[in-house]
Amino acid sequence: MLRSTRVVTPEGERPASVAVRGGVVTGVLAHDAPVPPGVPVTDLGTGVLLPGLVDTHVHVNDPGRSEWEGFATATAAAVAGGVTTLVDMPLNSVPPTTTAAHLEVKRAAARGRVHADVGFWGGAVPGNTADLRPLHEAGVFGFKCFLLPSGVDEFPPLSPAELSAALTEIAGFGGLLVVHAEDPAVIGAAPQQPGRRYADFLASRPPAAEERAVEGLVELAARLGARVHVLHLSSASALPLIAAARRAGVPLTAETCPHFLTLTAEEVPDGATEFKCCPPIREAANRDALWAALADGTIGSVVSDHSPCTLALKRRDTGDFAEAWGGISSLQLGLSAVWTEARRRGHTLVDVARWMAAGPAALAGLSAKGAIAPGKDADFAVLDPDAAFTVDPARLHHRNPVTAYAGRTLHGVVRETWLRGRRVARDGAPAGPPSGRLLALAAEEG
Repeated sequence: MLRSTRVVTPEGERPASVAVRGGVVTGVLAHDAPVPPGVPVTDLGTGVLLPGLVDTHVHVNDPGRSEWEGFATATAAAVAGGVTTLVDMPLNSVPPTTTAAHLEVKRAAARGRVHADVGFWGGAVPGNTADLRPLHEAGVFGFKCFLLPSGVDEFPPLSPAELSAALTEIAGFGGLLVVHAEDPAVIGAAPQQPGRRYADFLASRPPAAEERAVEGLVELAARLGARVHVLHLSSASALPLIAAARRAGVPLTAETCPHFLTLTAEEVPDGATEFKCCPPIREAANRDALWAALADGTIGSVVSDHSPCTLALKRRDTGDFAEAWGGISSLQLGLSAVWTEARRRGHTLVDVARWMAAGPAALAGLSAKGAIAPGKDADFAVLDPDAAFTVDPARLHHRNPVTAYAGRTLHGVVRETWLRGRRVARDGAPAGPPSGRLLALAAEEG
């Protein structure tokens, strides 16, 4: 049993005792509920007991590019930051997760090495439409695709005709397509000026690219009745399209990321390629609109898009945004980063749990995750919401010590992380050997 004066449940925050048996929550009881004989009690005092976070957008890159990141290091970072479940993206590893055989290669690389529970997305690429159903039957949580080059040759984008064919196939078995939504024609027409100026990089990925891509996805989802999810939404100008589609009953959802909610284009120094991601970090007014969309439900989840690489690929030597790999490393810091800005804007930890645990769990169909409630896995993060710390990349567990949050002061220190009723991290580090499970859409593997 875990006890706290501040337990965040789907009904709100309250003092409670959380009963656990066999790794599952069996009851959320009164704070002073009697303890059955022989049942150990962990009293957290005023530490906030949150549901373990669910991050459905993580690039582990293992196998094949494990020098960028690996299952052991990524999941160590995850549990250090209160993330108990992650879903790995199908690209940047070699082979990409585009066939059932490739999925087994990925699972073999992860097996026995994960501190958090880990599931997998499949990939939709040209020529693999016949592989989508077998991947679904093998347990992937949905399918990722690009509409423009992904950055790695082994995961090419879908043309409009290929997108329609893939989504028709996926709709046939009730699957989910998650999309990097930037339009290649808009980006192709934008000025492409290499160099150190962040303003030039920002101009190369204009908001209109996201707007046009979302417009096309809305039309396709409505016509096919297919579930479509917009990944890492950066541009607030696409929000009216998403809101209107949802009001009309189109099965379209959207996520955003901590870096879009906490960082702004105005503060990115020229040459600071650790801030490069695609789509890009935009201006402060855009950030405000993303927060409003979270508050009104237009955006349903906040996930990391943890996309690390080696120090060399970030091109910090030249500071050239055009040459640098795009991706923000933040898996360990997402909860603290979002809470720092959320508290300033008057949001609560109940809101944060909805965005970072319940929302992503619902998206992926992880019915045992995302909430402190009877029948759910006993996955928890224990947060000291008022404690502050300064981000030191050397203290992060992901493989390469580079992050856009370096030197920033954040509020909210994760004191402990629990996975299925066992403490797996304490004071910013894993508390034991890997004990995570590999998850499938309808089952899990020990």
